[in-house]
Amino acid sequence: MSTNYLLLIAVGIGIVAGLRALTAPAALSWAAHLGWLNLQGTVLAFMGSTIAVAIFTIAALVEYVTDQRPKTPARTVPQQLIARLVTGGLSGACICASGGQSLLVGAVAGAVGALIGTYGGYQVRTRLVNSLNVKDIFVAIPEDLVAIGLAYWLASPR
Repeated sequence: MSTNYLLLIAVGIGIVAGLRALTAPAALSWAAHLGWLNLQGTVLAFMGSTIAVAIFTIAALVEYVTDQRPKTPARTVPQQLIARLVTGGLSGACICASGGQSLLVGAVAGAVGALIGTYGGYQVRTRLVNSLNVKDIFVAIPEDLVAIGLAYWLASPR
């Protein structure tokens, strides 16, 4: 795969991390575990382990539940933003590592995507809730599904 294509995928998976911090690494962990994403021989090979799949999957499921709670802080507060930057960076690095490209470049691309997903997702969600005059959950659940679908599409074999 070309470097530009990998960078585009890395930004895309970073966007997923901006929407839901743990969906991107969970999807990539599954992809590596299933052999869709080749991380063997890289420092990120652990992502394909059964324990990584279990940890990231459980953490992503917990995030879907906690996101629905009214006291959950906005994704733009520092601790939430940092988590998204880290998981976006990790996810972008996985994408680039699978194509034999620079992990650092992939991490930066994933973090940029996470910024886009964090702030873009926040704006879209709050504007939809306000303009449709609905409870947040009626926008949050479709946002979960978008993040899951996009993660699956980006992580699936080409």
